[in-house]
Amino acid sequence: MINVQLEADGPITQMDEADLVKSKGSIDNDNEATTWVEYRLASDPNAARAVHRSVHVTLKKQPGVFASGVAASFN
Repeated sequence: MINVQLEADGPITQMDEADLVKSKGSIDNDNEATTWVEYRLASDPNAARAVHRSVHVTLKKQPGVFASGVAASFN
């Protein structure tokens, strides 16, 4: 069962994965490794809006902006 939101701003419900079309994608560069999964309704696989989307991002480099901001708050 997959959590889905059939209408924008609608409730989140569950559907059987067999009723959905799954697509995957990824980006891998010097700064990040990102993967995502999207599901669309099998009855409308070309719909512009996915009914489920999940993303996983791994940062490869620690941005200096965040490091200096945290260090400055401890002074």
